[in-house]
Amino acid sequence: MENNVLPKDYIHFLKDMKERIRQARAKAIMSVNYELIMLYWHIGKSIIERQKNDGWGTKVIELLSGDLQKTFPETKGFSIRNLKYMRALALAYPEKDIVQQLVAQISWSHNIRLLDTVKDKDEREWYIKQTALYGWSRNVMLHQIETDLYRQKTNALSNFKKTLPQPQSDLAHELMKDTYTFDFLGMKENISERELEMTLIENIRAFLLELGMGFSFVGSQYNLKIGGQDYYIDLLFYHISLRCYLVLEIKTGQFKPEYAGKMNFYLSAIDESLCNKDDNPSIGLILCKTKNRVIAEYALRDTNKPMSIASYRTVLPTNLKNRLPEIDVLENELNKI
Repeated sequence: MENNVLPKDYIHFLKDMKERIRQARAKAIMSVNYELIMLYWHIGKSIIERQKNDGWGTKVIELLSGDLQKTFPETKGFSIRNLKYMRALALAYPEKDIVQQLVAQISWSHNIRLLDTVKDKDEREWYIKQTALYGWSRNVMLHQIETDLYRQKTNALSNFKKTLPQPQSDLAHELMKDTYTFDFLGMKENISERELEMTLIENIRAFLLELGMGFSFVGSQYNLKIGGQDYYIDLLFYHISLRCYLVLEIKTGQFKPEYAGKMNFYLSAIDESLCNKDDNPSIGLILCKTKNRVIAEYALRDTNKPMSIASYRTVLPTNLKNRLPEIDVLENELNKI
């Protein structure tokens, strides 16, 4: 280019071309993955049908593996182990439609890990949908399975259906958990609320990862002036997809009904003083060391502001401690999404 002068709007043009190339590559990868999953499912289903209808034994898998590898030596994936997974895939999803519409949205390695670790069909399909939606890597997906995210999400306690319109209520509920794990703190069990709050802020990167996708940190001990008096919110966040503030209050003891009343007060104040016309109603999260679910449900029953009540733990169950990837690994992989 003469005088090294870029043409008008070249930067915008280049950015657009790069994005189109990335999208085309992503579509090509998805297309290849779809065909691979459908092929594996068909092979697995054919093996099952032969074994059922023609009395073929388990040895047919070994025989088929050897013959396919001889015929297609350049193609990986026809090992005895992989053929057994193909059979397992077809047993887990006997209907072609669900394989086409759901299972083929994630990679073969993701599917293998799900077949190994999740036996319940509904739970497995939930993880497939979440993996496809958020682009979880295999390690991130396994982390979510190990921490039992499915039950943490489906058992989350809130009044969102009553206090928020659709589809915001569903999205808000999907973001909440029943129990949050702060094992990254490496702390003793008995600490003050202020100590816990400060330590979470010091570990804000890991804290945001545990909260979930889309949260941004606004501040701690956020000051509200109401009626000539000062009030302080423990932690304040904003969620990009929900387009609303999240007020988070931390209690190191058991949940008490009066906590819901105080949260109701804070949410009214935030909606009035901080929200603009484009923001949705603020939501609250009361995080306690323990909670009695019945008492929490009663406390939420007649509150008119959207909030959730959850518990937290600072120590992982013993059987999980050495099985999860490090926070840095998970964060790096999430950053790729």
